Amino acid sequence: MLSMLSNRRAVVVRVVLVVVSILAWFAIGSVGGAAQGKLSQVQENDAAAFLPSSAESTRAAEASRAFVEDETLPALVVLEDADGAAVSDEQVAAVRSWAQDVPGAALPGGDGTWADHLVGEGVVVPSEDGEALLVVFSLDAAEADQILADDERVTTSFVTELRTSLEAELGATATTSGDLGLHAWVTGPAGFVADLVTAFGGIDGVLLLVALGAVLLILVLVYRSPLLPFVVILTAVFALCLAGLVVYELAKGDVLVLNGQSQGILSILVVGASVDYALLLVARYREELRHVDHPAAAMRRALRACLEPIAASAGTVIAGVLCLLLSDLGSNRSLGPVAAIGIASAFLAALTLLPALLLIPGRRARVLFWPRAPRPASATAGEVEHPHGAHELTAADPDPADSPGLWGRLARWVGRRPRSIWVTTALVLAAAAAFLPSFDASGTSQSDVFLTDVDAVAGEEVLAEHFPAGAVQPAVVIVDQEDAQAVAAAAQDVEGVESVAPYTGAPGGAPGGGEPVVVDGQVRLDVVTTAPSDSQEAVRTVEALRTAVHDVAPDALVGGAAAEQLDTQLASQRDLRVIVPTVLAVIIVILMLLLRSVVAALLLLVANVLSFAAALGVAGLVFEHVLDFPGADPVVPLFAFVFLVALGVDYSIFLMTRVREESARDGTAVGVVRGLAVTGGVITSAGVVLAATFAALGVIPLLFLAQIAFIVAFGVLLDTLVVRSLLVPALVRDVGDRTWWPSALARREHHARHEVEPRA
Repeated sequence: MLSMLSNRRAVVVRVVLVVVSILAWFAIGSVGGAAQGKLSQVQENDAAAFLPSSAESTRAAEASRAFVEDETLPALVVLEDADGAAVSDEQVAAVRSWAQDVPGAALPGGDGTWADHLVGEGVVVPSEDGEALLVVFSLDAAEADQILADDERVTTSFVTELRTSLEAELGATATTSGDLGLHAWVTGPAGFVADLVTAFGGIDGVLLLVALGAVLLILVLVYRSPLLPFVVILTAVFALCLAGLVVYELAKGDVLVLNGQSQGILSILVVGASVDYALLLVARYREELRHVDHPAAAMRRALRACLEPIAASAGTVIAGVLCLLLSDLGSNRSLGPVAAIGIASAFLAALTLLPALLLIPGRRARVLFWPRAPRPASATAGEVEHPHGAHELTAADPDPADSPGLWGRLARWVGRRPRSIWVTTALVLAAAAAFLPSFDASGTSQSDVFLTDVDAVAGEEVLAEHFPAGAVQPAVVIVDQEDAQAVAAAAQDVEGVESVAPYTGAPGGAPGGGEPVVVDGQVRLDVVTTAPSDSQEAVRTVEALRTAVHDVAPDALVGGAAAEQLDTQLASQRDLRVIVPTVLAVIIVILMLLLRSVVAALLLLVANVLSFAAALGVAGLVFEHVLDFPGADPVVPLFAFVFLVALGVDYSIFLMTRVREESARDGTAVGVVRGLAVTGGVITSAGVVLAATFAALGVIPLLFLAQIAFIVAFGVLLDTLVVRSLLVPALVRDVGDRTWWPSALARREHHARHEVEPRA
């Protein structure tokens, strides 16, 4: 009677837990889904906003604000004759008339006009060769990020208005010239920001659809079930809702900064991690369903066995990405908490929502695996539990090490020839890593960021043909008035400098003149470069300019767009030197604590670092000789390292926790073979899923995301198929019980149930 009451109480508790968990997650989904859709409204994509206050360009920008009443964000319209002829008086008059009408156009929703967000009227400047016109509109920088009635920011909406108006009023676009015979492009800082926002706009829709579609296809192939893949996908979607909700609220409250690339990585990381954790849990759950009759008992065993490796995996990735908090750049620094929130959400969903969904059918829960539902081999199979959390193999249980499947055969091969396997794989990885110097991470021009044709890039090229390329955003030198003449002379002698002139207060684009503006005994010099300010040529010019200026006036400040790009690259290089060793130190400590071994932790870390170097070496070859990429920003190898090493160690953790579990019972020689045979399929599936989700980043036509997509996807596959399947198990098998030093496991006498011998 007491037993019946106890069983009923257990059933009631289980039902309550399942119902509460599902209701809680559905509540999160209802709120988090809306927040996920609004993440683009709290994005910050201005690179200058991410620089530290100590950066010279930041201090120059702060000093430069005193010289102007309003900071502006220029939107540039460049027009040229469709036939390449000189611009006619009629065309000039039409453009002037159009420019005068733009400020009076109504805002989206009709609440006010564009004059409310512009500083002055549009300035029309003919080119010296007479073949082009430049129209400069200056948006109030303080209002550029405001959200309008169309749910777009002022910058994006204004650029859209300009392009629409040019086509409607003048018939002028990049491809059509209308009756007036002019082509037109909208470029400049505002144009680039708008096109960047448009490119990132695919994150909410296309990216997620592609990622989830790829994952669903892989899961159908893995499970060969029409039901189970949707349960796993549902878990990932709700995890993404939770992550989106938390990140949105924190970004809205200015607790962290979210940019487009962080949002894209968040989506991919949550989906990939959720499915990875789900694959591990479902695999162990399926295994336990073959040993016990009731699904709830099987789930209890699976959770007990998977909690440690999944928690260790999530903790490793969280600790790794939080090392980005050491970055000098706000964009990198904020990615750490954003990614950590994503991993934590995936962890919670996999260990709370997924078990609840799998147990909804009660005793009939095996139906979710249909048509290959796992069932106990016998009434007494596997009822003995091992102290370490696994069931003790009985005579009725087939030994996974004897499996005739692919992973069983591979595991036995590794057990027979460990040294030749690890030496060969290490040499192959080292050969790939030898190409690491070919990976160019010295920086790229802003125009190279886009992988498709965009108006801002095409317009900048036309602008450079007819106007001084660096005149739009000149380098700025803030210097004491008495040193101004000497500094101007030194700046003029720098190679790549077109002209140097003191700031007189003339509106942007208009001819200068008059006396220099003096503020607190300082003047501002505008230095025009021959190269566009967003190019690497301009960055190198500004680097030389700083040296020349500081030789004359050590306290002078050199800023501007090119200087901001230079400081961003310098900060990224510093981050690489600081964060990489920190990540390695954090991960080695976690591995030592988890595996209770110094040797095993060092083996795993060295193997994963070698894998990363090989992935980057191959990426360098592919980017330069196959995809013809112009290079990469220094932040690319940093992000690739953090994600690849942290995620790569994940799979080794999944493998080694099972190997340790088996080794504690039957010795390392048998433990390696059995652990690889049991985990091979699920870990490989997890690796393929994660690689597919990161590869989905390639649908966003931006250089940075395409490079991250390739490096991480290829690196994960390399780690999954080579490092974790061959290198690590072969190394551990060759080193033997010494792998677990200094734990007691390294000193135990093991009497294996059988030895792994070559088969005829």
